[in-house]
Amino acid sequence: MAREAGMDLVEVAPTARPPVCKIMDYGKWRYQQQKKEDKSRASARAGQLKELKLKTVKIGDHDLMIKITHAKAFLEEGNKVQFTLQFKGREMAHLDLGRDIFTKIKSELWAVSKIERDSKMEGRRMTLVLQPDRKQPGAKQPVPGQAPAKSVTGFSATAGLNIPVRPVAIKQPTIPSVQPAVPTTAVPATVTAAARPLATAGAR
Repeated sequence: MAREAGMDLVEVAPTARPPVCKIMDYGKWRYQQQKKEDKSRASARAGQLKELKLKTVKIGDHDLMIKITHAKAFLEEGNKVQFTLQFKGREMAHLDLGRDIFTKIKSELWAVSKIERDSKMEGRRMTLVLQPDRKQPGAKQPVPGQAPAKSVTGFSATAGLNIPVRPVAIKQPTIPSVQPAVPTTAVPATVTAAARPLATAGAR
């Protein structure tokens, strides 16, 4: 029957009683099995942490781009990448150079990664961990230090509701009235002897 159909008779369950056979295209079946094995092997390799070491802050641009290219390949395979920058001697006084290198790495790998752990000092080493994250086509890289754009139109809890506005009474400040002061003439309580009228001559 298999010969008439131009197919192969394959024993799929030799331990069964009776043994189980199947008529199929053995070459096609073997090819599909090979693809499944390759996919399973690739998924088993994915998810690992790959470390790339930078031995000095004086690394050249060409050597740095080689490291970045390797990191991009690891990220596209689904692996995480850790960059380790070693500081030697007086290089510890120039940590800003290490941060500049990591800033360039993050910028070059932005399209295929996101930051899992930002640059951090561990003794005489600075580390940076990136994880896979493929951006959508046309996505723009954010500018470092730029605040996100705010919406022009505001929103309030009563927006769109027809609620009459109650007038608010404004209390006018009271100004105390000031009465003008009336000058008073002081009256002497006693009259001195010099101010008394003299007795008339007829009174004697």
